[in-house]
Amino acid sequence: MPKVRTVFLSDIHLGTRACQADSLLDFLREYSADQTFLIGDIVDFWAMSRGICWTPAQNTVVQKLLRRARHGERVTFIPGNHDEALRDYCGTVFGDIEVAAEAVHETADGRRFLLIHGDQFDQVTRHHRWVAVLGDKSYDLLVRLNHRLSWIRRRLGIAGYWSLAGYAKRKVKTALNFIFDFEESAIHHARERGLDGVICGHIHWATIREIDGLTYINCGDWVDSCTAIIEHFDGRLELVAWGVRSRVPALAALPAEIAEV
Repeated sequence: MPKVRTVFLSDIHLGTRACQADSLLDFLREYSADQTFLIGDIVDFWAMSRGICWTPAQNTVVQKLLRRARHGERVTFIPGNHDEALRDYCGTVFGDIEVAAEAVHETADGRRFLLIHGDQFDQVTRHHRWVAVLGDKSYDLLVRLNHRLSWIRRRLGIAGYWSLAGYAKRKVKTALNFIFDFEESAIHHARERGLDGVICGHIHWATIREIDGLTYINCGDWVDSCTAIIEHFDGRLELVAWGVRSRVPALAALPAEIAEV
């Protein structure tokens, strides 16, 4: 099992049918770490209010994270908008897992990153909650359709994972505009804080890229893409796309090129 300095995860959406807990367990078995940051929407209380789907694999994910914390790994949970009820408990510790509104992480090579879920940069979520809830239900429908399509693809012998929700997101211009506005807002906030970049989640769009001299990193999700960010012991940051068992080349302090997923 390779050990890394830090693991960053977001948007697991435990409690939903869409959560790919089995893939996440495979990833957690593959990578041990000195510290793990859970950057929001780990538990989906929004979806659970409409109906709970809690599988044995999801239960094992929780147990594994608790076991890591109990055995000395630092585990920090930063709630997102889907588990915002837990923001009332920021500053406390549950089962050796710290709960915090945000964090500043310093990499081994000295760069400082703001760790925040990202709904703070989403004007729809902040000011038009009903639109956000409607969008969440629509996304859930796409994910359910995707399960059926995946079954058909397997029956036809078509290899590989294909995400209907991800395809729709790439094709819809307004969605792309929203993503780019979100990234700019996140980087602007990090710049105001005097930091080197931001690591967030929320929009289910995994990437590592440079924007105006700062580094924007999104962990992606464990619904469509099954992606995570890892930090190596020399400070390099790497995006692991577990759904396709591939990895984006690590990002050094002064990258010659930025690879995206």
